[in-house]
Amino acid sequence: MVKIPATDAGIPAIEAMTAAGRSVNITLIFSLTRYSQVIDAYMSGLETLLARGGDPNRVHSVASFFVSRVDTEVDRRLAAIAPDLTDDLRGSAAVAQAQLAYQMFQTRFASPRWRRLIDAGARVQRPLWASTSTKNPDYPDTRYVDALIGPDTVTTLTESTIDVFEHHGTVARTIDRATLEPADTLSRLQEAGIDLDEVGAVLESNGIENFQADQQAALNALQAAVALNTASTPHR
Repeated sequence: MVKIPATDAGIPAIEAMTAAGRSVNITLIFSLTRYSQVIDAYMSGLETLLARGGDPNRVHSVASFFVSRVDTEVDRRLAAIAPDLTDDLRGSAAVAQAQLAYQMFQTRFASPRWRRLIDAGARVQRPLWASTSTKNPDYPDTRYVDALIGPDTVTTLTESTIDVFEHHGTVARTIDRATLEPADTLSRLQEAGIDLDEVGAVLESNGIENFQADQQAALNALQAAVALNTASTPHR
């Protein structure tokens, strides 16, 4: 799959690539607002593909929703607001938002618009949970895996997270079996002064910067290898 970040510039690119019949991994999704745009881009791309006579069955897509980084940023903000008053909200944002994203997925991919596409052979765009390693040692090390298991989802794991999940993870459908209503959690966070769309924008910007740094590092390594190869090649 081509990987395209879910940014302002990325959304039309996702639609265009889908319309061209390409399979896309939409990455760096940090908010429900952005996820809604991603779903729209995917469906619009498929509709264009169909109108051009293309085969939507050949197109695959995942929407990569980053999880643990949300808690890292929200917890930092809660600590700055009033740690004594918001302690029970620490570590609650990421899973609640992901569970609401799954609710959005279930609703949007059961709509009449999607039924028309699936009748034409389209494949569902699966939510993918990324950044599932626990960053805060105070939290359970399988926190972002145990709570997000359900049909039509993908979970990406580091090897260390695979190891701990194999040892003591919970294998069960959990994503829509929450004991607390995730919408209530997000409402409480909003009341405490946490704007999750703004949190998502900050994390998206940081993610793009990290991607750019990784790309530059790869290019530098290639250029160094080419230079070394050129220097070691005897001239004729």
